[in-house]
Amino acid sequence: YSSNPPRDSAEAQSVNGENSRFDKEYPEVLKDAELGTADGSGTRIRDIEKSHPLKSPYNFYTWSDLLCQFCDDVIQSKDDDVTLVSNSIGTISSLQAIIDRPNTFRGLFIIAPNFRELHSAEVALPQFSMPIIQYVQKLLRENGQPLFDALAKPDTVKQILKEPYAVESAVDDVLVDVLLTPLLTEGASQVVFDTLSYSAGPLPELQLSSVQKPVWITYGEKDPWTPAARVEALRSKPTVERVVSLPGVGHCPHDEAPELVDPLLLEFIQRLDNEPKANDEDSIFQ
Repeated sequence: YSSNPPRDSAEAQSVNGENSRFDKEYPEVLKDAELGTADGSGTRIRDIEKSHPLKSPYNFYTWSDLLCQFCDDVIQSKDDDVTLVSNSIGTISSLQAIIDRPNTFRGLFIIAPNFRELHSAEVALPQFSMPIIQYVQKLLRENGQPLFDALAKPDTVKQILKEPYAVESAVDDVLVDVLLTPLLTEGASQVVFDTLSYSAGPLPELQLSSVQKPVWITYGEKDPWTPAARVEALRSKPTVERVVSLPGVGHCPHDEAPELVDPLLLEFIQRLDNEPKANDEDSIFQ
């Protein structure tokens, strides 16, 4: 959590699918805003049980609660104080937080949303495909530790990251360490396998229909994991004010080319600063 600016500066919270290195990703934002980051993998969550097919604590409703708790305990935010910035699967947690606590958040800046293609409502022919998917999920939970251990290696992680990253130079040793370190903590494999087994819960299109705050969306034109046509279709949602495609980048534009993302994010923050607020205070949280 960075709090270099004075307390009356903007407040922002970044929500990622995995750990973040926001000093590289949001250098311009750090000049004008307090910035916190939340690890969406949930490897630090313990003893919380909510809505999950397996009664697992690793679900979007729990992560929403944690985002709100972070605002209360760390940011100590007031009503309408925080702007969320999400990437990938972190988008689902961020949207759910805005739904659960609309008075806490000013808006959401989405980078490469995840559409949860393994959700039971997303797969083709679910009456046939879901039993197969559930069998594989069960197999991974019960016997997947050796596979997890084999993949949780620096060289393997680096190679995997080169698929969603169009800018391969961004896949350096620092990034690998940031992503790999939480995966090596006790219980991390359970988080991964429980998350992969999470074929229920919220979907982004439905969540956006329930959100009443401004939303901007950006995505990389070379992103192999985020269907461009589906992102563009989100323009039809009343709360989505803007959708911007970014050339030459993949699934993590904020890390691959922060010089493309930061100006948009700062413009979004300025747009929210000009929005009348109930408490008439000027602060923001990503």
